[in-house]
Amino acid sequence: DAENATLVLPETMMNLSGKAVVAFVKSVKAAKSLVVVHDDLDLPLGTVKMVFGRGSGGHKGVESIMRAIKTKDFARIRIGISAVGKKNQAKKVQGEEKVIKMVIGKFKPAEEVAVKKVMKKVAETVRLFATEGVEVATMFANTR
Repeated sequence: DAENATLVLPETMMNLSGKAVVAFVKSVKAAKSLVVVHDDLDLPLGTVKMVFGRGSGGHKGVESIMRAIKTKDFARIRIGISAVGKKNQAKKVQGEEKVIKMVIGKFKPAEEVAVKKVMKKVAETVRLFATEGVEVATMFANTR
């Protein structure tokens, strides 16, 4: 039955986000105006962090974008999706199947409250990035 079905994705399956981005970002200079919003297993649910010019942290979509536009100099808004563990850090998820389930699974009703709050903060961060620049947006996003 569907409830007990196991999701198996081949290891060769890649996130191809870069294909979409490269259609709009045609130069390294243009990449500096790009902001990528993505989930992040290394942050607890309810957490938002903005970074600029950093590595992918193992995120396949970000890796794809970096390869496609040939730079890491763009802004990223990282949205935590992991459970909260010790010292308010993200609880590590082990195993490819569990990671996939966490990334594409549904939020529990109690988690949806945190997600709605985060999405408001993300929207304001994007607005600040567009109107005030990366420094102001980063300060806003990275302040609790």
